[in-house]
Amino acid sequence: MPTQNALPRSLDAWLKQLDGIRLPVDSSHHETIRRTLADSRKSMREIADRMQASPAIALAVLRDANRHVSELGEPAESLELALTRLGLKRAEALLAQLPVQDEQDIPLPLRQLQLIGLHASQQASGLFAGRLARLWQEIHWGSLLFLAPLWPLAASRPELFEAWERRVLGQGEPASKVERELLGVPLLQLCLALARHWRLPEWIIQGYRLLVEDRRLLVKALHIARDNEHPLHQQQQLDADPTLQRWLTQPGNSVLLANGLALSSHHNWSCEHHLRWQRLAGLYLHTAIPELQQLIHQQAALSARQHQQPGLWHPAEALLWPWDACRLKLLQAPKPAAPPNADTVRQWKEQCTRLLAQPSAFANVVQLTECASLALKCAGMRRVLVLLADRNHTRLQAQQALGLAEGAANLRLDPAQSQVLRRLLAEPGQLRLSPANLAQVSALLPGSLKALFAGEHLILRSIASNGRVAMLLVVDQGGGELNETTLPVFGKTVQCIERALAGFARRGS
Repeated sequence: MPTQNALPRSLDAWLKQLDGIRLPVDSSHHETIRRTLADSRKSMREIADRMQASPAIALAVLRDANRHVSELGEPAESLELALTRLGLKRAEALLAQLPVQDEQDIPLPLRQLQLIGLHASQQASGLFAGRLARLWQEIHWGSLLFLAPLWPLAASRPELFEAWERRVLGQGEPASKVERELLGVPLLQLCLALARHWRLPEWIIQGYRLLVEDRRLLVKALHIARDNEHPLHQQQQLDADPTLQRWLTQPGNSVLLANGLALSSHHNWSCEHHLRWQRLAGLYLHTAIPELQQLIHQQAALSARQHQQPGLWHPAEALLWPWDACRLKLLQAPKPAAPPNADTVRQWKEQCTRLLAQPSAFANVVQLTECASLALKCAGMRRVLVLLADRNHTRLQAQQALGLAEGAANLRLDPAQSQVLRRLLAEPGQLRLSPANLAQVSALLPGSLKALFAGEHLILRSIASNGRVAMLLVVDQGGGELNETTLPVFGKTVQCIERALAGFARRGS
């Protein structure tokens, strides 16, 4: 898995990194597909149907079939066609190259995105496939794989997906601002670039192209779609704009509409964003909103019965809630951390005794920072990051990480790009983030750091040695409200770390 210090900031760099990521496959699905491919009695249609249970396998097969699309003409628009082009031997070899993991070991954001794709394919089947029967395969596979450009990001950087969801959907921050901080590039532009690079089905590329390069048509259609209660007036407006009317009748729009409905309902069934997709789907299908909503809810329930997985969220669950309920707001917020128990206090005292020992008990900086991080954990901090500053304060390099995502210990930050970091490095000090100052301060912190510490409560503390800031501590109690009784313990721990740094600097003198 790529480390945090390799976090790209440009479209080309992201494209290169994400293109090389091999998506993990659930071990049970992998074995099922292996047996299916080896069964000579199975038709290509049956094999393709079985593969939809593992979208990662379906994507790998489709990408490989379209890799040399210039030689084959049009790219494969369905998995059945892709399998026919590859042949079963090549499909078996491709399957053997995919990394296999137990389901619980696959990053949850990746599994969640794939579940949204399965929900979107069910919406597409129920709403559009019956009316466009001869195109049902294109509709089904395009809907299932529409979000595939996001999968390698969710697999390699799950904390970025979680931070985006929390800040954009939960806190209402502008998506463009959040994506600029976290990724350096707009997310939809990245999806379009990957879809083109992988030669995904044209309807997928068409959907992203609309969202990125030609939003004018979408805005005009949404404006007309608002008048859902007057279908005659809507038709008159469409007749007056032949270009818009021709675009609206394109069957490829079904893929974008199905995913728009699935993604927006994932957040909130009654939000304005979901209502816009409902109105647009109603305009496309010439269906009144009440009738369309009933169909959408039915398809969501069908999808939940077929695809629901333990630990994942399916929007059908919210159909039992109050209509204006929002998942991210109703989910239980992190509770304030409890004070350390007697055993933890004993361990904390032991670590502090090591820090205060004279002469210094540490042979190197790694030993010192490891002891410091354990002391902070015993002091009640659930997530701990210890960063060391170089001599000229041009770089902060993570030395220890506890309770954080894999790769956090390799985080590297450039203080020149953050006013908050520059101030903390200028002299020893402490910054405590809470809902009262989060909006103001959060924008001044590096996106990669915020992605690691999801939540509204955080402490940053810089520590000096010989008059120069040498260390930065970033700690919290799981993102929830800090327990006030543990804060004095944190302060004493910081004092012990300061004395340990001073003693370590004097060793051998």
